[in-house]
This record gives sequence, C-alpha cells and structure tokens, in this order.
Amino acid sequence: MKILIFGKGYMGERCARVWADEAILSEVHIKSVEDALEEIQRHQPDAVFNAAGVKGKPNVDWCEDHPFETIQGNTLMPLLLAYACQQAGVYLLHMGSGCIFYGDSHHEDKAWREDDFGNPTPVYSRSKWAADLALSTLPNVGIARIRMPIDWMPAPGNLIDKLAAFPKVIDVENSVTIVDDMVDVFYQLLQKQAPGIFHVTNPGTMRHRDLIELYEELVDPTHTNEWIPNEELVAKGLATKGRSNNKLSSENLAKFGISMRPIEEALRETLEKYAAAKKEEEHGCGNGDNCCGGGCCEIGEGECC
Repeated sequence: MKILIFGKGYMGERCARVWADEAILSEVHIKSVEDALEEIQRHQPDAVFNAAGVKGKPNVDWCEDHPFETIQGNTLMPLLLAYACQQAGVYLLHMGSGCIFYGDSHHEDKAWREDDFGNPTPVYSRSKWAADLALSTLPNVGIARIRMPIDWMPAPGNLIDKLAAFPKVIDVENSVTIVDDMVDVFYQLLQKQAPGIFHVTNPGTMRHRDLIELYEELVDPTHTNEWIPNEELVAKGLATKGRSNNKLSSENLAKFGISMRPIEEALRETLEKYAAAKKEEEHGCGNGDNCCGGGCCEIGEGECC
C-alpha cells in the first residue's frame, strides 16, 4: 500500500516513521485544490492521510487570537484536500479531534458516540468540528478522532512531556489515545478504506493523576507538582478558555474488525518504554531510537547493544 501523508508535524512524521517504505511524507502546503491534486497525481497513492492542522503555539489558546489562520488550517485545507481526493478517486483519512465534545453526553454512560453532535466553544475545537461536519457528508472519506495522545517517544506534543512540565495540574478524567495503537488503527483504516467517523481512543478512561503516578514510579521519582481544581485553570490565568474533558465511546472501529488495548494495559507499557527512551537520551543513543528493543548497554559509554 502506498500512503501519501500531508502534514509534516508530530503525527505525520510519527506515522511515516512506522509505515516506512509504504509512506510518502509530502512537502506540499496545500492552499488550493490544484496543489493537492497535483501532488496526488504525481505520487499515485492508494490512500491519502491528512495529519496537517493548526493547533497553535505554545498551545491552543493561540487560536483564540488567530481565528482565520486556525480556520484556514483546520477547516478549509481539509476540504480542499477532500475535493482533490474526490476528483482523483482516492480514499482520504482525516485526523480529527475528540476535543469537539465538552463535558458529559446525554447518553446514560455519559460517553460521546461518533454520530453525536459536538458542542465546542473555543476556536480550535470549532474549526475541527466544522471540518467533521463537512467531510462526513462525503463518500470515500474516513475521520479518525484522537484524544490527548500519549507516546513512548519524548516530544513536545506528547501528553507525558506536557503534564510532567506543568507545575500546576488539574486532575480530570478523559478518554485518551496511545500513539502506538493509534498508528496501527490508522493503517488498518487506510488499508480497509473505511468510510465514516471513528473514535480512535483506548477503551476506558484515564485521570491525569494516573499518568503522573506512573511517571513518578517509572521515570522520575523526584517529580512534584501541585494539583488544582479544574475551575482554577482559567481563573488563575493558566488558560484562556476551559479545556475539553470527555469520555468517548468507540463503536465504529469494531464494525471493521479493529480493536485497541484497554488504557490500563497500554498506559503502563507506554510509560515503561518512555522511561527506557529517556535513559537512551541521557546515554546518547540519539534520535529517539528504541535501541536494543528498549534499553542501552550498561557500559557507561552511551553505546547501544
């Protein structure tokens, strides 16, 4: 399978790394249907994966002051790409966000289903929801929503790195996405060319405290932080608008024979691999490679087995 990836950010590069020779990571920044169509015709992929988007720096609060740039990247660009894919007759998998839902759903278990309507307030979440609304009307398009990605590879966009760096942390419960599982699910969706909306989150929920406790157990026993109530996030000026906290129900993946590991199992394994990767960094293994399947030789020279 040949997969053309748009978006050279954290997720695009992460997927390209795993998919290796099957992936082509495009250099093109789409500003028109013609930009996308020309790139698709040049590479002749079996499927297209859109990992491009605007989330702001240092965080999504940036989007509140840059609404047009946010809408252009998260709403307009995916539509231009989808139009090009429709013309080329190529399946498109678009990476969406579960941050379009705020609070509990109306369902008895309080979890949001794939066909529920979003209720976002911030610019970032609205721009992602707008894309979902439009793309979900098209044939041969899949929308894969992720939530708070957790990866064993240290990176600024990794929830582990984010939470570990904050001196003040809220302890909230959420659905989350383990990146190793996510990359595998994306590949299966692309391979099956599965249409529709999919919640790509590991079964179960996680509290921030769960992750931090594992981090202190496996990575840094000296780590400390202050726990604050959720309502103080904005009140203390730590965020411009409240963050999305929710539970997602993933029902559509099973229809295509796709499953993900329970979060309890996947989270611990991910933190164990993250701890090994951090040790490799300290010993100079470099490039985030998982040397020797997870650890460096204990020879004091920073060399891997």
